[in-house]
Amino acid sequence: MAEEYPHYIEFRHVYKTFDKPVLVDSNFHVDAGQTVAIIGRSGVGKSVTLAHIMGFLRPDQGRVIVAHEDITNFTETEMNRIRRKVTMVFQSGALFDSLTVSENILFSLEQRQDYNEQNKEDVVEGLLKMVDIWDARDVYPTDLSTGYRRAVAIARALAAQPQCVLYDEPTTMVDPIMSDHLTLLMLRLKKQLRLTSVVVTHDLDLLHRVADTVVFLSKGRVAFFGPPAELYRSEDPDIQEFLELDKVIRGSLSGDSPFRTGLGVVAGEG
Repeated sequence: MAEEYPHYIEFRHVYKTFDKPVLVDSNFHVDAGQTVAIIGRSGVGKSVTLAHIMGFLRPDQGRVIVAHEDITNFTETEMNRIRRKVTMVFQSGALFDSLTVSENILFSLEQRQDYNEQNKEDVVEGLLKMVDIWDARDVYPTDLSTGYRRAVAIARALAAQPQCVLYDEPTTMVDPIMSDHLTLLMLRLKKQLRLTSVVVTHDLDLLHRVADTVVFLSKGRVAFFGPPAELYRSEDPDIQEFLELDKVIRGSLSGDSPFRTGLGVVAGEG
């Protein structure tokens, strides 16, 4: 399969319409070990793109390649096999409120036949320490901040030992300190585990620190696909307007670092 589909993830002329076109002839790819950031205004199809990668949605036209396989017409059973390789960290965290932090992570290991109970406990402990939430192991998600819930969600995703992690607005609605913590965590996972990642974000600080490649969506189309540094040289008016708006918001929030919190603190889902 890898010879036919050399990219780990690829969109080939993908179209998706709901009440109006959301994805229009969308083309981009993610290579194994790469981190690709998907940015753009709210409502341009960023979260819809993630839903296609996870197989929650199917394209109206085009092909979606994930884990070197064409998943466009996969059954739910076939998608479950893919989802053991590709996992998603939802913006909400999607944690079980009735379980503690440790129990939430342990839940992901329950189906592992190759682990005994001691192995599972060791994995949970290791993950809690990896994402720096060991002190919160016995706390329930409702007692945690948004940022800490996302850190727990990342640890739970890693428990499944995926090849690829999808992040939906990981730093939105968290304070600058927690945003920096999550960004450093994602960088560590990229370098230590060499995970393939797709990050939907409004946060240009996060983008510059973790992304190898950027996909800029505008009016459902891929208006830019390339290295972050080249984004600023684009003459596309929608891209320039987006970047200018980010400068204005950053200036009004802090006035210090040129890439602090981006639009993540004010923007919602996309």
